[in-house]
Amino acid sequence: MSILSITMDNTTPPSLTCPPPQRSTLREAALAHLARFGTTRQGLEQVLLRRVARWAQKAQRAGDCAEVVAEHAAGLRPVVVAVVDDMVRLGAVDDAVFARSRVRRLVRSGRSTRAVQAHLAAKGVAPEVREEALEEGVGTLGAGERELCAALVLARKRRLGPFATDPAEPDEDEASGMARQNRALGVLARAGFARDVAERVLEMQSEEAEDWMDRLRAES
Repeated sequence: MSILSITMDNTTPPSLTCPPPQRSTLREAALAHLARFGTTRQGLEQVLLRRVARWAQKAQRAGDCAEVVAEHAAGLRPVVVAVVDDMVRLGAVDDAVFARSRVRRLVRSGRSTRAVQAHLAAKGVAPEVREEALEEGVGTLGAGERELCAALVLARKRRLGPFATDPAEPDEDEASGMARQNRALGVLARAGFARDVAERVLEMQSEEAEDWMDRLRAES
């Protein structure tokens, strides 16, 4: 009988003094994690694989043979995949739902489309799912409006442009003004915002900026 068959049958594999996690244990761990956190298929798989890795470390510290532990840990990988598949079938894990929710959350925190794309990719969300989530956007805001609002959120956090607490003085020389502008553009550029979006934000009057913030809050 293979190690995988033994593990799937919830029977402790031979030659181990520290029992490995069973499928039922991994399922309980998955449900507990999902009760607290939203995640993707890849994210949940990583959570369960880390649990297996912690068991392997504990088993080796208990004196179990490293090769035997590694063999059993490898046998648990298909079990992890099966548990994650169960969560997907139950609807407890849905990458599309996660992506839509995360797009709204990240835009409200001042993240650019480029940054949102990178975040979702790191979470294992497929390219087509990322694109669909970004196309759906935030309420009735179009892609350009969403990007403008996100840039304004960041500008408010960093006190730039219409949110500056130390506005330019009337007698500020051209060189100082350019340096101030370039620093602000650099902040927005490093966050992934295009120059035209950054310039529009920095040139915006405070009343218009607040109107956009009100619209973002209404759509959230």
